[in-house]
Amino acid sequence: MTQPSLQMDRTAWIMLIALAAVWGGSFFFAEVALGEVPPLTITLHRVFWTIPILAVIVAMKRIPVPRNPRIWLGYLGMGALNNAIPFSLIFWGQTQIESGLASILNGTTAMFGAVVAGVLLADEPLTARKIGGAVLGLIGVGVIMGPEAVSGFNPANLAQLAIMGAALSYAFASVWGRVMLAGQPPLMNALGMVTASALIMAPVVWIVDGPPALSLTATTWGALLSLAALSTGLAYVLYFAILVRAGAANLMLVTLLIPPFAITLGALFLGERMAPEAWIGFAIIAVGFAVNDGRVFGRLRR
Repeated sequence: MTQPSLQMDRTAWIMLIALAAVWGGSFFFAEVALGEVPPLTITLHRVFWTIPILAVIVAMKRIPVPRNPRIWLGYLGMGALNNAIPFSLIFWGQTQIESGLASILNGTTAMFGAVVAGVLLADEPLTARKIGGAVLGLIGVGVIMGPEAVSGFNPANLAQLAIMGAALSYAFASVWGRVMLAGQPPLMNALGMVTASALIMAPVVWIVDGPPALSLTATTWGALLSLAALSTGLAYVLYFAILVRAGAANLMLVTLLIPPFAITLGALFLGERMAPEAWIGFAIIAVGFAVNDGRVFGRLRR
């Protein structure tokens, strides 16, 4: 007996928009915190303060904490690939480019994820559609970066490459999670992941930035705690709720909804303005997502 396809009902759409808002807000909160806190330390704050939030949720749901060393190895890999590396690259990138632009470049994650999964996972073959979507995503990035990206060194271009590196890290994280953490409770996976991330980042921050300063302004603390509570803790709860209700394919729509929130917050509160080529690049990336997803063109053919 076949399972019915998962659909986006009104509740799923509300949760998806809320998820896009809190994830889009992460770029804004990071931009605010960067005024006082270095990028690596922001990453540590983001994962460290998320631990008690998710721990309370896991305890309330009576989800058992695994004792299998292989599962904790899985958490360690996810902590590095899905949190420590991409968060640090994105936050450093935001020291050179606007938060809205960073969110647009991060939107290539879905296309890269499809290609990486196609290469590494036997049950997700690499198709012409996935390759076409990834190529369009790269074209969109090329339009954003412009021809000067290959004509000389520019810190802004290096920052954009850092965001792309974060997207690629997210792509490998999805494969790692499929292989190492299949069948584990999702919220426990999230708690294990942020715990491992904090263990990874603590010595790195101590060596590179020194002990984290606690004498920060209320605005900075608000941004850091919002990163943890909203853009990480609440985001994971929404993420897994949408995954169960509407499925992974519908969940990936959040990729296209994040940049508008990040761009709007940057424009309203940080005075950021996107160049025309950024909007053109975003449009091309959106088409690449549609090609990769396949459902829009499938409906047009029917």
